[in-house]
Amino acid sequence: MTIRRDRRAVLLVLDGVGAGALPDAARYGDEGADTLGNLSRAVGGLHLPVLEGMGLGNLLPIEGVPPAAAPSASWGRLAEVSAGKDSITGHWEMMGLISHTPFPTYPSGFPAGIIEAFERGTGRRTIGNRAASGTEIIEELCLEHIRLGAFIVYTSSDSVFQIAAHEGVIPVEELYEACRTARRLLQGPDAVARVIARPFSGECGSLVRTPRRRDFSLEPPGPTLLDLMESAGIPRRGVGKIDDLFAHRGITSVHVPDNRAGLAELASVLALGESGFVFANLVDFDSKWGHRNDPAGFAQGLSEVDDALPGLMSALGEGDLFIITADHGNDPTTPGTDHTREYAPVLAWSPGIPGRPLGDRRSFSDIAATLALFFGLEGDIPGDPFPGFA
Repeated sequence: MTIRRDRRAVLLVLDGVGAGALPDAARYGDEGADTLGNLSRAVGGLHLPVLEGMGLGNLLPIEGVPPAAAPSASWGRLAEVSAGKDSITGHWEMMGLISHTPFPTYPSGFPAGIIEAFERGTGRRTIGNRAASGTEIIEELCLEHIRLGAFIVYTSSDSVFQIAAHEGVIPVEELYEACRTARRLLQGPDAVARVIARPFSGECGSLVRTPRRRDFSLEPPGPTLLDLMESAGIPRRGVGKIDDLFAHRGITSVHVPDNRAGLAELASVLALGESGFVFANLVDFDSKWGHRNDPAGFAQGLSEVDDALPGLMSALGEGDLFIITADHGNDPTTPGTDHTREYAPVLAWSPGIPGRPLGDRRSFSDIAATLALFFGLEGDIPGDPFPGFA
Protein backbone atom coordinates (compact mmCIF):
# COMPACT_ATOMS: atom_id res chain seq x y z
CA MET A 1 0.00 0.00 0.00
CA THR A 2 1.35 3.44 -0.95
CA ILE A 3 1.33 6.13 1.74
CA ARG A 4 -0.73 9.12 0.55
CA ARG A 5 0.74 12.21 2.23
CA ASP A 6 -0.95 14.43 -0.36
CA ARG A 7 -4.44 13.69 0.95
CA ARG A 8 -6.50 15.66 3.48
CA ALA A 9 -8.99 14.33 6.01
CA VAL A 10 -10.93 16.19 8.71
CA LEU A 11 -12.51 14.53 11.75
CA LEU A 12 -14.93 16.77 13.68
CA VAL A 13 -16.12 15.42 17.04
CA LEU A 14 -19.31 16.91 18.48
CA ASP A 15 -18.50 16.03 22.08
CA GLY A 16 -21.48 14.36 23.76
CA VAL A 17 -23.87 14.34 20.77
CA GLY A 18 -25.10 10.76 21.03
CA ALA A 19 -27.51 9.03 18.63
CA GLY A 20 -29.53 6.61 20.73
CA ALA A 21 -28.91 4.16 23.56
CA LEU A 22 -26.54 1.27 22.92
CA PRO A 23 -27.85 -2.26 23.58
CA ASP A 24 -25.86 -2.37 26.84
CA ALA A 25 -26.95 1.10 28.02
CA ALA A 26 -28.93 -0.33 30.94
CA ARG A 27 -25.67 -1.61 32.47
CA TYR A 28 -24.58 2.01 32.69
CA GLY A 29 -27.92 3.31 33.97
CA ASP A 30 -28.64 4.90 30.58
CA GLU A 31 -31.61 2.95 29.25
CA GLY A 32 -33.70 5.30 27.10
CA ALA A 33 -30.90 7.83 26.54
CA ASP A 34 -31.07 9.46 23.11
CA THR A 35 -29.28 12.78 22.98
CA LEU A 36 -30.36 13.87 19.50
CA GLY A 37 -33.84 12.35 19.59
CA ASN A 38 -34.82 13.40 23.12
CA LEU A 39 -33.28 16.84 22.66
CA SER A 40 -35.27 17.45 19.47
CA ARG A 41 -38.52 16.60 21.21
CA ALA A 42 -37.67 18.69 24.27
CA VAL A 43 -37.20 21.86 22.20
CA GLY A 44 -40.07 21.26 19.78
CA GLY A 45 -37.85 20.35 16.85
CA LEU A 46 -34.38 21.17 15.54
CA HIS A 47 -33.58 23.21 12.44
CA LEU A 48 -30.40 21.80 10.90
CA PRO A 49 -30.75 22.06 7.11
CA VAL A 50 -27.14 21.23 6.25
CA LEU A 51 -26.90 18.23 8.57
CA GLU A 52 -30.34 17.17 7.33
CA GLY A 53 -29.07 17.18 3.76
CA MET A 54 -26.04 15.15 4.80
CA GLY A 55 -28.30 12.45 6.26
CA LEU A 56 -28.50 13.15 10.00
CA GLY A 57 -32.25 12.48 10.00
CA ASN A 58 -31.66 9.13 8.33
CA LEU A 59 -29.93 7.82 11.46
CA LEU A 60 -32.85 7.94 13.88
CA PRO A 61 -36.09 9.90 14.44
CA ILE A 62 -35.14 13.56 15.09
CA GLU A 63 -38.00 16.02 15.32
CA GLY A 64 -37.51 18.76 12.74
CA VAL A 65 -34.82 16.81 10.87
CA PRO A 66 -36.57 14.39 8.50
CA PRO A 67 -34.70 11.75 6.50
CA ALA A 68 -33.12 13.04 3.30
CA ALA A 69 -34.15 11.38 0.06
CA ALA A 70 -30.57 11.40 -1.26
CA PRO A 71 -28.11 12.30 1.52
CA SER A 72 -24.95 14.05 0.38
CA ALA A 73 -22.88 12.11 2.95
CA SER A 74 -22.63 8.45 3.86
CA TRP A 75 -24.55 7.99 7.09
CA GLY A 76 -24.57 5.56 10.00
CA ARG A 77 -24.04 5.02 13.70
CA LEU A 78 -21.04 3.67 15.57
CA ALA A 79 -21.31 1.34 18.57
CA GLU A 80 -18.71 1.67 21.30
CA VAL A 81 -16.82 -1.54 22.07
CA SER A 82 -14.72 -0.09 24.88
CA ALA A 83 -15.84 -0.28 28.50
CA GLY A 84 -16.87 3.25 29.35
CA LYS A 85 -18.61 6.38 28.14
CA ASP A 86 -16.04 9.13 28.54
CA SER A 87 -14.08 11.33 26.16
CA ILE A 88 -10.77 9.49 26.44
CA THR A 89 -12.33 6.07 25.87
CA GLY A 90 -14.27 7.38 22.88
CA HIS A 91 -11.41 9.27 21.24
CA TRP A 92 -8.94 6.42 21.78
CA GLU A 93 -11.35 3.96 20.14
CA MET A 94 -11.82 6.35 17.19
CA MET A 95 -8.05 6.12 16.73
CA GLY A 96 -8.07 2.32 16.91
CA LEU A 97 -7.31 1.70 20.59
CA ILE A 98 -10.02 -0.27 22.38
CA SER A 99 -10.19 -0.11 26.20
CA HIS A 100 -11.47 -3.36 27.69
CA THR A 101 -11.13 -2.32 31.34
CA PRO A 102 -13.06 0.71 32.59
CA PHE A 103 -11.17 3.51 34.29
CA PRO A 104 -11.66 3.70 38.09
CA THR A 105 -14.25 6.07 39.51
CA TYR A 106 -14.64 7.45 43.03
CA PRO A 107 -18.27 8.42 43.68
CA SER A 108 -17.56 8.68 47.44
CA GLY A 109 -14.36 10.69 47.03
CA PHE A 110 -10.73 9.63 46.88
CA PRO A 111 -9.10 7.43 49.56
CA ALA A 112 -7.32 9.23 52.38
CA GLY A 113 -3.94 7.87 51.27
CA ILE A 114 -4.25 9.53 47.87
CA ILE A 115 -5.30 12.87 49.35
CA GLU A 116 -2.51 12.79 51.96
CA ALA A 117 0.11 12.02 49.32
CA PHE A 118 -1.26 14.82 47.12
CA GLU A 119 -1.08 17.31 50.01
CA ARG A 120 2.49 16.29 50.80
CA GLY A 121 3.46 16.60 47.15
CA THR A 122 1.91 20.04 46.69
CA GLY A 123 2.45 21.57 50.11
CA ARG A 124 -1.17 22.69 50.29
CA ARG A 125 -4.28 21.39 52.02
CA THR A 126 -7.30 20.13 50.12
CA ILE A 127 -11.01 20.66 50.70
CA GLY A 128 -14.03 19.01 49.08
CA ASN A 129 -13.02 15.51 47.95
CA ARG A 130 -16.40 14.31 46.78
CA ALA A 131 -18.45 13.94 43.62
CA ALA A 132 -19.90 17.33 42.78
CA SER A 133 -20.87 19.82 40.10
CA GLY A 134 -17.83 21.98 39.43
CA THR A 135 -19.76 25.24 39.29
CA GLU A 136 -21.56 24.43 42.54
CA ILE A 137 -18.64 23.22 44.65
CA ILE A 138 -16.46 26.26 43.94
CA GLU A 139 -19.24 28.56 45.15
CA GLU A 140 -19.90 26.41 48.20
CA LEU A 141 -16.25 26.31 49.24
CA CYS A 142 -15.16 29.71 47.94
CA LEU A 143 -14.64 31.46 51.28
CA GLU A 144 -12.90 28.44 52.84
CA HIS A 145 -10.68 28.12 49.77
CA ILE A 146 -9.61 31.77 50.04
CA ARG A 147 -9.08 31.56 53.82
CA LEU A 148 -7.00 28.38 53.71
CA GLY A 149 -5.35 28.70 50.30
CA ALA A 150 -6.40 25.06 49.81
CA PHE A 151 -7.04 23.21 46.56
CA ILE A 152 -10.66 22.24 45.91
CA VAL A 153 -10.60 18.59 44.87
CA TYR A 154 -13.67 16.87 43.45
CA THR A 155 -14.74 14.19 41.01
CA SER A 156 -17.84 13.09 39.09
CA SER A 157 -19.29 9.91 37.65
CA ASP A 158 -16.40 10.06 35.17
CA SER A 159 -12.89 8.86 35.94
CA VAL A 160 -11.52 12.30 36.84
CA PHE A 161 -9.52 13.96 39.62
CA GLN A 162 -10.45 17.64 39.31
CA ILE A 163 -8.52 20.40 41.04
CA ALA A 164 -10.04 23.88 41.23
CA ALA A 165 -8.37 27.08 42.41
CA HIS A 166 -9.07 30.80 42.21
CA GLU A 167 -6.47 32.42 39.98
CA GLY A 168 -6.06 35.17 42.55
CA VAL A 169 -5.38 32.67 45.34
CA ILE A 170 -3.22 30.04 43.64
CA PRO A 171 -1.34 30.92 40.43
CA VAL A 172 -2.40 28.92 37.38
CA GLU A 173 1.09 27.51 36.86
CA GLU A 174 1.07 26.18 40.43
CA LEU A 175 -2.33 24.61 39.74
CA TYR A 176 -0.89 22.91 36.65
CA GLU A 177 2.07 21.64 38.66
CA ALA A 178 -0.35 20.25 41.26
CA CYS A 179 -2.10 18.39 38.44
CA ARG A 180 1.22 16.92 37.32
CA THR A 181 1.79 15.77 40.92
CA ALA A 182 -1.64 14.12 40.99
CA ARG A 183 -1.02 12.52 37.60
CA ARG A 184 2.18 10.91 38.91
CA LEU A 185 0.32 9.62 41.98
CA LEU A 186 -2.74 8.28 40.16
CA GLN A 187 -1.29 5.21 38.51
CA GLY A 188 -1.92 1.47 38.68
CA PRO A 189 -5.33 0.65 40.20
CA ASP A 190 -5.92 4.36 40.83
CA ALA A 191 -5.10 5.43 37.26
CA VAL A 192 -8.01 7.78 36.63
CA ALA A 193 -8.45 8.77 33.00
CA ARG A 194 -7.86 12.47 33.53
CA VAL A 195 -6.57 14.94 36.07
CA ILE A 196 -8.19 18.28 35.26
CA ALA A 197 -7.08 21.79 36.23
CA ARG A 198 -10.15 23.96 36.83
CA PRO A 199 -9.05 27.58 37.39
CA PHE A 200 -11.73 30.16 38.20
CA SER A 201 -12.01 33.86 38.98
CA GLY A 202 -14.48 36.46 40.26
CA GLU A 203 -16.12 37.15 43.60
CA CYS A 204 -17.73 34.53 45.81
CA GLY A 205 -21.33 34.25 44.66
CA SER A 206 -20.48 35.14 41.06
CA LEU A 207 -17.51 32.94 40.17
CA VAL A 208 -16.65 32.00 36.60
CA ARG A 209 -14.41 29.24 35.32
CA THR A 210 -11.65 30.68 33.16
CA PRO A 211 -10.57 29.27 29.77
CA ARG A 212 -7.24 28.06 31.18
CA ARG A 213 -8.54 24.56 31.91
CA ARG A 214 -5.97 21.84 31.24
CA ASP A 215 -6.45 18.06 31.08
CA PHE A 216 -3.65 15.70 32.11
CA SER A 217 -4.66 12.33 30.70
CA LEU A 218 -3.18 8.89 30.89
CA GLU A 219 -0.91 8.05 28.01
CA PRO A 220 -2.54 5.60 25.59
CA PRO A 221 -1.36 2.11 26.60
CA GLY A 222 -0.87 1.04 23.00
CA PRO A 223 -0.30 2.50 19.54
CA THR A 224 -2.99 4.64 17.96
CA LEU A 225 -3.60 5.78 14.41
CA LEU A 226 -1.94 9.07 15.37
CA ASP A 227 1.27 7.17 16.11
CA LEU A 228 1.08 5.46 12.70
CA MET A 229 0.52 8.81 11.03
CA GLU A 230 3.49 10.31 12.82
CA SER A 231 5.74 7.42 11.75
CA ALA A 232 4.52 7.80 8.15
CA GLY A 233 5.15 11.53 8.10
CA ILE A 234 1.53 12.56 7.67
CA PRO A 235 0.97 16.07 9.11
CA ARG A 236 -1.49 16.27 11.99
CA ARG A 237 -3.25 19.30 13.47
CA GLY A 238 -5.59 19.36 16.45
CA VAL A 239 -8.28 21.87 17.37
CA GLY A 240 -9.55 21.85 20.94
CA LYS A 241 -8.53 19.41 23.67
CA ILE A 242 -7.37 16.65 21.30
CA ASP A 243 -3.72 16.67 22.40
CA ASP A 244 -4.72 16.48 26.08
CA LEU A 245 -6.79 13.35 25.41
CA PHE A 246 -3.76 11.58 23.92
CA ALA A 247 -1.26 12.84 26.53
CA HIS A 248 0.27 15.02 23.79
CA ARG A 249 1.42 11.95 21.86
CA GLY A 250 1.15 12.04 18.09
CA ILE A 251 -0.60 15.41 17.79
CA THR A 252 -0.55 19.00 18.99
CA SER A 253 -3.64 21.19 19.31
CA VAL A 254 -4.69 24.79 19.33
CA HIS A 255 -6.83 25.11 22.45
CA VAL A 256 -9.98 27.22 22.20
CA PRO A 257 -12.38 28.65 24.80
CA ASP A 258 -15.63 27.49 23.20
CA ASN A 259 -17.33 25.96 20.16
CA ARG A 260 -17.45 29.22 18.22
CA ALA A 261 -13.72 29.70 18.57
CA GLY A 262 -13.19 26.05 17.66
CA LEU A 263 -15.19 26.42 14.46
CA ALA A 264 -13.30 29.61 13.59
CA GLU A 265 -9.95 27.91 14.19
CA LEU A 266 -10.99 24.92 12.12
CA ALA A 267 -11.97 27.25 9.27
CA SER A 268 -8.57 28.95 9.50
CA VAL A 269 -6.76 25.62 9.35
CA LEU A 270 -8.74 24.46 6.32
CA ALA A 271 -8.15 27.77 4.55
CA LEU A 272 -4.42 26.96 4.52
CA GLY A 273 -5.17 24.19 2.03
CA GLU A 274 -2.53 21.91 3.53
CA SER A 275 -2.64 18.14 3.25
CA GLY A 276 -2.73 15.84 6.26
CA PHE A 277 -5.11 15.07 9.10
CA VAL A 278 -7.14 17.65 11.06
CA PHE A 279 -8.74 16.40 14.30
CA ALA A 280 -11.16 18.79 16.05
CA ASN A 281 -13.32 18.58 19.16
CA LEU A 282 -16.21 20.87 20.10
CA VAL A 283 -16.67 20.42 23.83
CA ASP A 284 -19.52 22.81 24.70
CA PHE A 285 -22.23 20.23 23.93
CA ASP A 286 -20.83 18.17 26.79
CA SER A 287 -19.44 20.67 29.28
CA LYS A 288 -21.92 23.54 28.95
CA TRP A 289 -25.22 21.99 27.91
CA GLY A 290 -25.21 18.24 28.48
CA HIS A 291 -23.82 18.24 32.01
CA ARG A 292 -26.05 21.17 32.89
CA ASN A 293 -29.24 19.70 31.39
CA ASP A 294 -29.73 22.65 29.04
CA PRO A 295 -31.64 21.46 25.93
CA ALA A 296 -32.11 25.00 24.58
CA GLY A 297 -28.39 25.75 24.72
CA PHE A 298 -27.60 22.36 23.20
CA ALA A 299 -30.01 23.00 20.31
CA GLN A 300 -28.56 26.45 19.68
CA GLY A 301 -25.06 24.94 19.63
CA LEU A 302 -26.11 22.46 16.96
CA SER A 303 -27.56 25.29 14.89
CA GLU A 304 -24.25 27.15 15.10
CA VAL A 305 -22.40 24.09 13.80
CA ASP A 306 -24.93 23.70 11.01
CA ASP A 307 -24.47 27.36 10.06
CA ALA A 308 -20.68 26.90 9.94
CA LEU A 309 -20.67 23.74 7.84
CA PRO A 310 -21.06 25.34 4.37
CA GLY A 311 -17.94 27.43 4.93
CA LEU A 312 -15.95 24.45 6.19
CA MET A 313 -17.09 22.21 3.36
CA SER A 314 -16.38 24.84 0.70
CA ALA A 315 -12.72 24.77 1.80
CA LEU A 316 -12.52 21.07 0.92
CA GLY A 317 -11.89 19.85 -2.58
CA GLU A 318 -12.08 16.72 -4.66
CA GLY A 319 -10.46 13.81 -2.87
CA ASP A 320 -10.74 15.34 0.61
CA LEU A 321 -12.64 13.49 3.35
CA PHE A 322 -14.77 15.09 6.09
CA ILE A 323 -16.15 12.95 8.94
CA ILE A 324 -18.52 14.22 11.64
CA THR A 325 -19.06 12.06 14.73
CA ALA A 326 -19.25 12.05 18.56
CA ASP A 327 -17.36 10.40 21.41
CA HIS A 328 -20.30 9.47 23.68
CA GLY A 329 -23.74 10.79 24.58
CA ASN A 330 -24.75 13.44 27.10
CA ASP A 331 -28.53 13.53 26.94
CA PRO A 332 -29.59 16.86 28.48
CA THR A 333 -33.14 15.60 29.06
CA THR A 334 -32.26 12.78 31.47
CA PRO A 335 -32.57 13.31 35.25
CA GLY A 336 -28.81 12.97 35.82
CA THR A 337 -26.02 15.16 34.46
CA ASP A 338 -23.63 12.40 33.42
CA HIS A 339 -22.44 11.09 30.07
CA THR A 340 -24.75 8.54 28.47
CA ARG A 341 -23.86 5.24 26.80
CA GLU A 342 -24.99 5.81 23.21
CA TYR A 343 -24.22 5.20 19.58
CA ALA A 344 -22.17 7.93 17.94
CA PRO A 345 -23.58 9.43 14.74
CA VAL A 346 -21.26 9.34 11.75
CA LEU A 347 -21.51 11.34 8.54
CA ALA A 348 -18.70 10.86 6.01
CA TRP A 349 -18.59 13.33 3.11
CA SER A 350 -16.29 13.85 0.17
CA PRO A 351 -16.98 16.18 -2.77
CA GLY A 352 -18.35 14.27 -5.72
CA ILE A 353 -18.85 10.97 -3.87
CA PRO A 354 -22.53 10.04 -3.43
CA GLY A 355 -23.72 9.17 0.04
CA ARG A 356 -24.59 5.62 0.98
CA PRO A 357 -25.95 3.91 4.10
CA LEU A 358 -23.26 2.70 6.48
CA GLY A 359 -25.66 1.06 8.94
CA ASP A 360 -24.98 0.49 12.62
CA ARG A 361 -21.26 -0.20 12.81
CA ARG A 362 -19.58 -2.43 15.36
CA SER A 363 -16.95 -0.01 16.66
CA PHE A 364 -15.79 3.60 16.78
CA SER A 365 -12.53 2.18 15.41
CA ASP A 366 -14.15 1.94 11.98
CA ILE A 367 -13.09 5.60 11.74
CA ALA A 368 -9.45 4.62 12.29
CA ALA A 369 -9.72 1.86 9.71
CA THR A 370 -11.25 4.28 7.20
CA LEU A 371 -8.54 6.90 7.75
CA ALA A 372 -5.77 4.30 7.59
CA LEU A 373 -7.04 3.10 4.21
CA PHE A 374 -7.55 6.68 3.03
CA PHE A 375 -3.91 7.61 3.78
CA GLY A 376 -2.48 4.26 2.68
CA LEU A 377 -1.29 3.23 6.14
CA GLU A 378 -0.61 -0.32 7.21
CA GLY A 379 -0.77 -1.40 10.83
CA ASP A 380 -2.73 -3.33 13.39
CA ILE A 381 -5.87 -1.18 13.29
CA PRO A 382 -9.14 -2.86 14.30
CA GLY A 383 -12.38 -2.00 12.60
CA ASP A 384 -13.84 -2.05 9.12
CA PRO A 385 -13.38 0.91 6.76
CA PHE A 386 -16.35 2.75 5.34
CA PRO A 387 -16.91 1.83 1.68
CA GLY A 388 -16.14 4.40 -0.99
CA PHE A 389 -13.26 6.36 0.60
CA ALA A 390 -10.15 4.35 -0.29
